Amino acid sequence: MDIIKTIAQYPPPSRELWTNLVWAWQFFPLFAAVQWFTDFYPQGKTSINSRFNLPGKWGWFLMEIPGFLTVLYCMITIPRAENLAGLPIANWTMAGAFTIHYIYRAILSPLVLNPSMSPIHPTVFFSAIAFQIINGLSIGGWLGGYGPRTIYDWSGRAYEIEIGLIIWGWGLLLNIFHDDDLREIRRAAMKRQREQAAKDGKPVEGVEKFYMMPKNGLFHYVLYAHYFCEWIEWAGFWMVGGLHCIPARTFLLNEISTMLPRALAGRRWYIQKFGKDRVGNRKAVIPGLL
Repeated sequence: MDIIKTIAQYPPPSRELWTNLVWAWQFFPLFAAVQWFTDFYPQGKTSINSRFNLPGKWGWFLMEIPGFLTVLYCMITIPRAENLAGLPIANWTMAGAFTIHYIYRAILSPLVLNPSMSPIHPTVFFSAIAFQIINGLSIGGWLGGYGPRTIYDWSGRAYEIEIGLIIWGWGLLLNIFHDDDLREIRRAAMKRQREQAAKDGKPVEGVEKFYMMPKNGLFHYVLYAHYFCEWIEWAGFWMVGGLHCIPARTFLLNEISTMLPRALAGRRWYIQKFGKDRVGNRKAVIPGLL
């Protein structure tokens, strides 16, 4: 509690700054559109060798963690500056859902669950940090007291909130399930490399890049099922906030705008790597459509 009281003494983003940022953040897809013209994305499967690369696990942790910390900072500092007695439970529910996702994505996934991660180029690293901070300010400002819904009694929307949370929860669980299928490929690579190192009498220096076609769950139909499930998750999050929750809507659309071209480029990568016959009729990210 002392830490929260200390943080509350710091100034929040101003309402004017937040209003302008929320308006401008809706145009992010225009900048993300550059990805339609290039397959260059130096991270993950398409990472490149560079002296400037950051270690995959810690790079991912550092670039993903600012989002939910920014949301929580706004929710601690804005009510004091606005002289609010408190925030509706639905606001804290949304903040909790956002935080749970990023505890998994930013902390557990890279530092605990993933056996290995490809290096991350600084262009991806700093772009992701900027995305997280701006998105955190957008959502955190709304939930912290600047959003119009914070002055209403949300109890009348209980049914809508419950349905949204169910969608969000299933999206998160399916996202984790499909992430783990990809982790199993890395575990297989690590096992093979350790066995080979044991035969050669040499230490394991690292996990080599080793790729297989993911095959479980929605991977039967699309190659980026984890992307699709994350979109479902944030669609439920938007439903919890209501149709007029602009930051939640913008977050969903911004994620789609940056992840969709990567998924389509990734499908081209799979075809080049494994051949068109192996890929078959699988779409990139949306079953039966894209």
